[in-house]
Amino acid sequence: MKIAGLGFRSSVTTTALQKALMLLDTEIDALAVLESKATAAGFHAFAETTDVPVLFIPETAIADIKTPTQSERVIARFGTGSVAEALALAAAGRYGSARLISPRLITPDGLATVALAEVYTP
Repeated sequence: MKIAGLGFRSSVTTTALQKALMLLDTEIDALAVLESKATAAGFHAFAETTDVPVLFIPETAIADIKTPTQSERVIARFGTGSVAEALALAAAGRYGSARLISPRLITPDGLATVALAEVYTP
């Protein structure tokens, strides 16, 4: 099972989120998004266009998750180095062991980030 973690600014557009997923260049089984971002207008419009299940993750669930990508701003705000990577790992971890298979990628406009984790059996 492959789960994409989506981090994004409140001003994100549907197009930016679509482009973020295209950066992965693979099919996914679910999306993971912060609960606090679920009401962002751009995300709401995007969610209506996708058939992929969306998993809403609380901010507390990503704090202290170690990620290969580190952003000082994100560490100060969320307690993890990358929201997208931490979301993907937290969501995949709900189903078993999780490993990151694509670190954070950033859309050209900087409005969204995406990372990919998978559930695996060690």
